[in-house]
Amino acid sequence: MSDPLPREIRCVLVPVGNLRLLLPNATIAEVITQSAPEPVAGAPAWLLGRIAWRGWRVPLVSFTELAGTEEGDAELSVRVAVLKALGGDPKLPFIAVLTRGFPRLTTLNAELIIPTHDGKPLPPGVRAHVLVRDDVAMIPDLEWIEATLLNLLDSAEPAESVASSDSND
Repeated sequence: MSDPLPREIRCVLVPVGNLRLLLPNATIAEVITQSAPEPVAGAPAWLLGRIAWRGWRVPLVSFTELAGTEEGDAELSVRVAVLKALGGDPKLPFIAVLTRGFPRLTTLNAELIIPTHDGKPLPPGVRAHVLVRDDVAMIPDLEWIEATLLNLLDSAEPAESVASSDSND
């Protein structure tokens, strides 16, 4: 016998540009300050590079660049939301997303999420546009983002750290 689906789910609204990403709370590993990303050779503009986080080299994604949305308020602090990857690939256990401001916890049920899709094709990496209370939000297509990142990172040349190579020249 399977357990019934929960009536409510704890979610996080992560500010990206003028919109928010709607994610289950369980996908957020940590929100950190932004560090300079290590470039990835041949990467598209939305893949800002890799950041060091807890011993991992995590790809940093600009969702506004990926989905073609506006950057939003430049006065807000830039942060990074580290997300647990859903695909189970050991090469990509985490994905980082650039954010402005602080993510906000919320508890939702089906009645509080209103689809707002107008029938036009969705941008890459977006599964749905929704209205959550008074917030316009996007549900990201994390599976597509993960698969695309794995392909990009597999085809990119390994960019190893060269921090110690400039001593004793």
